[in-house]
Amino acid sequence: MKFRFTPLNFFTAFLVAVAAYVFIYGAGLAGKPLEHWGGTIGWIFLLFAFVVFVIDIMFRNFFIETKKIWMVETFFIVLVIIIFLLVK
Repeated sequence: MKFRFTPLNFFTAFLVAVAAYVFIYGAGLAGKPLEHWGGTIGWIFLLFAFVVFVIDIMFRNFFIETKKIWMVETFFIVLVIIIFLLVK
């Protein structure tokens, strides 16, 4: 199996790095530390990383060409960001 870099690979790595940072340094919001929620927020980021990893595997099964994977995953990320901003 040939390993291909995709946008969701980078996003998964980013989420794992954020989870590690939260586990090590704790979570804070606008300068106020969330002392009791650091572990929970870290586990939530790890859950998000796992979900993104599974979605990446699903896209790899549907699209064979790397160029199509990049386009579909980039559009997926943009769509998720737009939905997040609309809900917020």
